[in-house]
Amino acid sequence: MKLHYKEMGHGQPLLILHGLFGTLDNWQTLANRFAEHYNVFLVDLRNHGRSPHADEQDYDLMAADVLELVDALQIPTPAIMGHSMGGKVAMKYALNYPTRITKLIVVDIAPKAYPPHHDEIIDALQAVKLEGVTSRSDIDAQLSEHIKEEYVRLFLMKNLYRKEDKSFAWRMNIDALANNYDNISAAITADVPFKKSTLFIKGGKSNYIKPEDVYGSIERLFTLVEVETIPEAGHWVHAQAPDKVYDLVTTFLEH
Repeated sequence: MKLHYKEMGHGQPLLILHGLFGTLDNWQTLANRFAEHYNVFLVDLRNHGRSPHADEQDYDLMAADVLELVDALQIPTPAIMGHSMGGKVAMKYALNYPTRITKLIVVDIAPKAYPPHHDEIIDALQAVKLEGVTSRSDIDAQLSEHIKEEYVRLFLMKNLYRKEDKSFAWRMNIDALANNYDNISAAITADVPFKKSTLFIKGGKSNYIKPEDVYGSIERLFTLVEVETIPEAGHWVHAQAPDKVYDLVTTFLEH
């Protein structure tokens, strides 16, 4: 699958992968800073953003999509960073294609399986009726019946666009994400660990990475790993503590 991407900057190649329901734009602010020193590629994963839609979605497929992009760009060995679902894609890529990556950075996600915790969002998205809607506020009102947090609604509504006839549509493939949710929640596994430099960045206010994950699946699968915590950040580490994420990532990439 030919993934949509945005390229900026010059230097060592760095691919950045967004999380579930996200787009490459989620990382734009930090990418602008990284682009002062690196050749940055922001990527829309399958069924997200401007990348193609498909009925199937799992981590082997998504890792293969990223490899296809790396091949098309003729980048032998980029560094790859991913947040949440994108972090799991980055992990699977590193484990499946260890010779095609220099360093791995994972932002606030562990390799483990997670219990379903996006049902409310999926139900809300599937309940929205876009036919005849004339403004984003109408869509926000529909979402608010299911989702009380305004910041979550605003994040989801970044996926809206207007078609040629001015009607609204979603860029993400909501039905495919719902149908493949078990695959998206699944654990990342491998017979052989990844032995190159790896950095996990944890939000101190997030419970996505627990101490037992560090001493368990993370250290089993990634033998040369550092885990850094940003105490004031939650799951959206890059949005809530961009300066610290920037410092951690650049220090890691330079050493």
